[in-house]
Amino acid sequence: MQHSFAITNPDAETNLIIVMGVSGSGKTSVAQALANHYGYEFLDGDDFHSQESRDLMAKGIPLTDAMRLPWVIRMRDYFRDAGTKNQHSTLAFSGLKRAHRDELRKAGLKTIFIFLQSDKDTIQTRVNKRAGHFMAPSLVDSQFDSLEDPNHEADVYRIDVRGSLDQVIAQAIGIIDREVHQQPDAMLA
Repeated sequence: MQHSFAITNPDAETNLIIVMGVSGSGKTSVAQALANHYGYEFLDGDDFHSQESRDLMAKGIPLTDAMRLPWVIRMRDYFRDAGTKNQHSTLAFSGLKRAHRDELRKAGLKTIFIFLQSDKDTIQTRVNKRAGHFMAPSLVDSQFDSLEDPNHEADVYRIDVRGSLDQVIAQAIGIIDREVHQQPDAMLA
């Protein structure tokens, strides 16, 4: 079955590029690079977490869906407000649950998800090498267990992160230029 792609809220004036994936997939690096490339505001979903949630994750305790919901609602409300200011944004966001992705779609912005994915071994190796991140490396399994595959969501575009960061960023820019900005050169490619 071929996946048919689209974007959410295609008539909106304000763009929201969400870079999603499990911890260690490179969301923050890619979302920051995209923000710099397009002149968008960069936001990290982690910054919307309560201190209580951060403390739990630092101890290796996975968050429940009930704990995650207020976090996602804070982001949705932030982007609704950004839309009234025509403030384009990129967001690094795990996006593990479809309900959370759907909540962000309700912000009303022209939205596309770039899903950074790879196998568990690759991600675990990357997380083990990170220093200074509040999330315990032991939570990689729970991240994969929590991930609801966005396979049938039309606004989700997959990129395998086993390539270099530059390759991943270039792929993301190609998708965004074609789908969000609809640049003629990208559409002919």
